Amino acid sequence: MIAYNAYNQYKENSIFTASPEELTLMLYNGLVKFIMRGIDSIEKKNIEGAHTNIIKAQNIVSEFMNTLDMSYEISSELYAIYDYMLRRLIEANVSKNKEILEEVLGFAKTLRDTWEQAMKISKKTGKNP
Repeated sequence: MIAYNAYNQYKENSIFTASPEELTLMLYNGLVKFIMRGIDSIEKKNIEGAHTNIIKAQNIVSEFMNTLDMSYEISSELYAIYDYMLRRLIEANVSKNKEILEEVLGFAKTLRDTWEQAMKISKKTGKNP
């Protein structure tokens, strides 16, 4: 019990001390995790678990959409990608279709890996991604 509380405290502290770039990476990692859990739940015929995890993934994608700074040209392109991902997640949740989730997982991993690479480049150049 003490180790569990220490872990939760550590997680909470890492969120509060993370930079905006690190928080974005955490959200991408969460998106990947919840989609993978949704796939696993569908494979195990755990409908409630699938629903819960897909909803969490939908919420993360919605958060990405709502926090985009539309003054940048790339934001409209990202918005279109997020919108597609959200629609597909909703479709996957309704039909409990793991193939759709695997498609969205591919997008999520690519976006996460690209963001992580941008963070590495920005550390070298001193500019934010």
